[in-house]
Amino acid sequence: MSTAHSTSESESEKNVESSGTEEARTSIGRQLAQPFIDALHAPRALWGINASYVLEGLVYFGWLTLLAIFFNEALGLNDQQAGWMVSALTGGITLAMLFLGGVTDRLGVRRSLLIALASMLVGRAILVGGTLIFPGGAGLGSPLFFAVCLGMLGIVLGYGLYQPAAYSAVRQFTSPKMAPMAFAMLYALMNLGGFLPGLLSPAIRGRFGITGVFWTYVGLTGLGLILLAIILSRRTEKRALEAARAERGELDPPPTSAAAPISEPTRRGLLGWLKSHPLADPKFSFFIFCLIPVQTLFAHNWLTLPQYVDRALGQVGHDYMEFFVNLNPLLIFVLTPIVAGLTARRNVYGMMIAGTFVMAAPTFLLAIAPSIWLLLAYLVIMSVGEAMWQPRFLQYAAEIAPPGRTGAYMGVAQFPWFLTKILTGLYSGWFLMRYCPEPGKGEQQTTTMWLVYACIAMSSSVMLFLAKGWVGKSFKTKA
Repeated sequence: MSTAHSTSESESEKNVESSGTEEARTSIGRQLAQPFIDALHAPRALWGINASYVLEGLVYFGWLTLLAIFFNEALGLNDQQAGWMVSALTGGITLAMLFLGGVTDRLGVRRSLLIALASMLVGRAILVGGTLIFPGGAGLGSPLFFAVCLGMLGIVLGYGLYQPAAYSAVRQFTSPKMAPMAFAMLYALMNLGGFLPGLLSPAIRGRFGITGVFWTYVGLTGLGLILLAIILSRRTEKRALEAARAERGELDPPPTSAAAPISEPTRRGLLGWLKSHPLADPKFSFFIFCLIPVQTLFAHNWLTLPQYVDRALGQVGHDYMEFFVNLNPLLIFVLTPIVAGLTARRNVYGMMIAGTFVMAAPTFLLAIAPSIWLLLAYLVIMSVGEAMWQPRFLQYAAEIAPPGRTGAYMGVAQFPWFLTKILTGLYSGWFLMRYCPEPGKGEQQTTTMWLVYACIAMSSSVMLFLAKGWVGKSFKTKA
């Protein structure tokens, strides 16, 4: 009897364990599928933003991938000068967000997005069209150089409105329950677009050159402008705002920045404004500025990786450079909503520490040797880390903003990103010339270059970890 009883208990325990395992698997499956289910049920207005973000991700990442090489070939610039030019563009975009982020709160989401895309369309057409008017550029100070600078200005001003307006739209069009996934999906969809140049660009570049690729992107910018105007109509925007306010339990529309009552700090003038500024909080300032080192890896995606793949990884790297350089966005598209679903209840600060570490650590793989397989491993692991922390940071910056100031806060949060782009561009070209020159122009020592970059990136995790007792406590309550 005792043996039979023991056997029965053992079988019962196995059944319970099996049932628990099955429930756990079902729960994980639901968590993985829920982000995509939520995206399909997003309001039409949000789909207008998402569609625009996919196309703009394609154009933006595809343009940056070839921009430094375009400056080498069309303008006759060396790697260091080309790096400065690319940094001027990307850094100018972030600086424009800092100053134009608040403008989106006054203009409204739809108007801001249409003006932004129109400005980028004109700027991109001028940049590539200058090669038709002034063929054979003669370096800095040439007529083509000034045409390129004019085109870059249009892109900078347009993007300064575009991203703050897009994130402001997500906040306005969604409920608090849907917002985290909506932010994650927006980030993921832009990265989906960022992968597409790897499929589209090589064939066009092989037949029509870089200018042919750029003209294709000009056409896609125009298509994005038309689609946004159609999908995100005035009526659609109004309905989305009303539905979101109803779900949040708001009876009346929140006051716009133009109609909002003047706050006490504003009445006290410049000193009051400075005291109420987000950067006046030392913990918040430390938090966003200590992310600069790990964010240099983002900048190296277009400042270093295209030339590294093209020059150091043989014929395969040269022929399929865009695919490898733009693989990260595809991984981010897949990983971001999944990671967001699995970590939705995790402490934000803890995710920042873990995510920055996972993102920075695989850079040491590139310091071993030039290898396609090591590059792929680096891109996969780095993308996991990026998916862990980047959307949470963007959500944090948007969620802490007072009503009517989302665009302004998004702009402020981008200021360290501006410094990252500028600082990285100052030295990336020199490192390429010294450690990864063009074939026949010197010895390549790419492992040294990546070792330095790995140590720089890892310092963000170290600083966040050391400051956990100081920043983490108040950060948790704010988040």
